[in-house]
Amino acid sequence: MSLDYRSRLKTLEVSHKSRNDLVSEADVAIEKFLVEQIRQAYPGHAIRGEESGDVAGSEYCWIIDPIDGTTSFVHGQPYYSVSIAVEKAGAYALAAVNAPAMGELYEAQAGGGARLNDEPIHVSATAELSDSVMATGFACIRFDQTRNNLAYFNALVPRLRDVRRYGSAALDLCYTACGRMEGFWELHLKIFDVAAGFLILSEAGGRWGDFAGTPRGVCEEVLATNGLIHEQVMHLFASVTQKSNQPGG
Repeated sequence: MSLDYRSRLKTLEVSHKSRNDLVSEADVAIEKFLVEQIRQAYPGHAIRGEESGDVAGSEYCWIIDPIDGTTSFVHGQPYYSVSIAVEKAGAYALAAVNAPAMGELYEAQAGGGARLNDEPIHVSATAELSDSVMATGFACIRFDQTRNNLAYFNALVPRLRDVRRYGSAALDLCYTACGRMEGFWELHLKIFDVAAGFLILSEAGGRWGDFAGTPRGVCEEVLATNGLIHEQVMHLFASVTQKSNQPGG
């Protein structure tokens, strides 16, 4: 469905939710379609949609981001995805992240492992920062935040092999899950961006949480890795946070 809209980007209707936060007619249409399908198949389930808000329901809750990476999408770049997670009683149970421009579908079921195009995936075995590639993002839509990513970026990147900026947190988590890179971090995300990716990464053997390692309620800080470099990054980020909290920091 997103590919249909992508084929006519020059005429696509795009508006602003805030100064730098884009929403396209494709975001709205895809979410409307997904919500309709869920309501038909599971009329009692709750739904949290990025564009349409919350629908109350049972212990099951669908978390939908119709296009994660709208900026990439409207600029004709392939790094965007449709992200869907299902919670059962507050725990992630199912997840799917579809990257239609690249023909990739990531899936996971709690306790059942993670897959890419129906083939099992696992995180990388890299254990040193100097051998690692990580991705990040800069919350341009939250430009007025006094705490931003630059200090963490400046501290970590010189210790890595390289860094990437794809523009879709869901894909960043999936790329970490399948071993294309060793980790991802970002500030000020929303649950729609990361819910599906969290389960896919966990089922692929990875680790996620905030910068201090707390796994629940995370979104203001997200650190996700193959698990082997996690403590190294946490230690480095702790020193950055401590310095920034000092007078004049």
